[in-house]
Amino acid sequence: MTAVHSADSRDEPEGRTGRRHERGEQQFPDRPPQTWDDGLIARRAQPESSRRGGRDGAPARDHGRPPARPPAAPPRVATPTGNALRPRLEALRELVGLSRARLDRRTLAEAGRVLEEAEARQRHSLDLTVVALAGATGSGKSTLFNTLARAPLSEAGVRRPTTAAPVACTWTDRADGLLDRLGIAPRARRLPSRPYDPGLSGLVLLDLPDHDSAAPGHREQVDRLLGLVDAVIWVVDPEKYADAVLHERYLRPLAGYAEVTFVVLNQVDRLSGDAADQVLDDLRRLLDEDGLALGEHGEPGAAVLALSALTGEGVGELRQMLGQFTARRSAAELRLAADVDGASARLRPAYMAEGRPGLTERTRQEFEDRLAEAVGAQAAGLAAERAWLRDAERACGTAWAPVRRRYERKRAAAKGGAGRGAETGVTGAGSGGARVPRAARADAARRGATTGAEGKAPVVAGAPGSGRADPATDSASGSVSSPVPGSAAGFVPASVSWPGSSGAGASATGGPVGSGPGIPSSSRRTASRPLVEQAVRTLAYEASVGLPGPWAQAVREAAGRGTEGVAQALDEAASAAAGAARPPRPRWWAVVAVVQVALLTLQLAGVVWLVGAVAGVFGAEWWAPGLLITAGGVGGPILAWGCRLAARGPARRHGSEAERRLRGAAAGCGRARVLEPVVAELLRYREVRTQFVIVSGDAQA
Repeated sequence: MTAVHSADSRDEPEGRTGRRHERGEQQFPDRPPQTWDDGLIARRAQPESSRRGGRDGAPARDHGRPPARPPAAPPRVATPTGNALRPRLEALRELVGLSRARLDRRTLAEAGRVLEEAEARQRHSLDLTVVALAGATGSGKSTLFNTLARAPLSEAGVRRPTTAAPVACTWTDRADGLLDRLGIAPRARRLPSRPYDPGLSGLVLLDLPDHDSAAPGHREQVDRLLGLVDAVIWVVDPEKYADAVLHERYLRPLAGYAEVTFVVLNQVDRLSGDAADQVLDDLRRLLDEDGLALGEHGEPGAAVLALSALTGEGVGELRQMLGQFTARRSAAELRLAADVDGASARLRPAYMAEGRPGLTERTRQEFEDRLAEAVGAQAAGLAAERAWLRDAERACGTAWAPVRRRYERKRAAAKGGAGRGAETGVTGAGSGGARVPRAARADAARRGATTGAEGKAPVVAGAPGSGRADPATDSASGSVSSPVPGSAAGFVPASVSWPGSSGAGASATGGPVGSGPGIPSSSRRTASRPLVEQAVRTLAYEASVGLPGPWAQAVREAAGRGTEGVAQALDEAASAAAGAARPPRPRWWAVVAVVQVALLTLQLAGVVWLVGAVAGVFGAEWWAPGLLITAGGVGGPILAWGCRLAARGPARRHGSEAERRLRGAAAGCGRARVLEPVVAELLRYREVRTQFVIVSGDAQA
């Protein structure tokens, strides 16, 4: 990159050089010409008594001199910017603390840096305003620095780069702590020319090295100080005002700091009036393309003006702007507010969701319904209803029903013999008459080969303890074994009759659904694992839709941690619900049973009477005992049929209560192990989102 020398370093004829010296004498009338003053020589030249006072320790006389230090700034008054900044910083600190477990360090690094810099800046006086002069090589920064200080405090010349280290000029006596924080060496700290300009009281002006310097370390110094100062004056010249490095590396990324930015077009003395206006308009256009808001028509934004540090043209306007800017005592807070704005803009994708994510009542209800389906609540209710009807039929049925059931069981056992099983490929399954097809036994053998290594017995549909049943009618009891969603391997029957048991299924008589002889309660797998996983996945998806990536992942992980736990809890809930105490038998069942016995007795008495009448033992007519036999034989079935009709309502209520109990247990397990962790993550997200809204200062966020 070709270096362009500033107006104060161009080769000029001798006459023009003389005129420059005359202008310099006009700018600095209290300094002899060609005298270099670093701000310390005057103090070294003072007698010891003038610095420390008289011999007796009394203060030395002033003799009309101004004080050696600028006057102290007036007491600080709270500003609207500061009042709005404090809650934003507190919210940002809370936001970072709540997000450490959810966001990575790189995402929170910028916010942490802003908090550290804000804390470091607030340890020093916020009344002071630190303004840096920054620019490219030859733009005239040092000349403008000397002009504002009204003293040649920073070296300006043809050598490039001229400024190798930052130089500070302070219009206050309280800037030592700030300068230490900025890393300004004591030998590079200057005082302005006396008498001090009261309009600049509280100003700390820095002259930075060139941001495009070829010397090592200069750009690093500029970048470091630009992140620490309160405001920046960008000094550009007519030749390099459109430099891509300036706009792409600095102005465009720092567009959010428009309120603490000045852009000065220096060396306008090299341009004619029309050319200066054209260059200034083009500079404004470039700044607008960079996204830097311009402070025009009373709106907040960057100030843009043209001047000549060499001739003094426009310097008074810049001095007036700096005086007003410093007098507001809010530059540091404006800079910190811009830092918070930048951090919140970069954090927005991690906190702002699309729409209003969360769990609706419909989503919760669907989740509970899926868990109830997984544990077989509806089928358990139907099984309980059938068990009630079966018990009612046994209690209120005819006295001949037990004899008939015993005969049918023996007949089914006879038909399920070895000879018939060899021919038909089925095997008797016990007193219930359930049969296992040959294909099912072959499939069980194949599964047994794969599960034998895990110590699990092969499962055969319809076999005792298998957890599966052939949905065939139980001919002995008149019940149907309806499939209930069960383990991952298949379905668990709602009621299964095992060998040696009564006709009722295990679920109907108090045993847990899917249980069988020899299966301990701890190893029963009643809930369907695939259905449970599907319910959890659906809930996690519904809860995380629209959430930012890290929070959606946290919701999914919270839901996933409860998947296996909720399946085991559902197994235990099903066992507890199935083992619950059954309601007492209605009293009218006993009355009906007595009536059925009476009808049987009447029927037997009629038979004896009829036999005696036929044999001539009794002299009565045959129709009288026949009437008794008919009354007993017809009355019993009619009474049993009426009882079955009367038992349907209580059976339906009993089944609904069993289903409700199991459904409630499943919903409780789901709430404790899945819903509550998911809701906790959503509440955490809402909390951090509330803090982020405060940080961003956006009421519409």
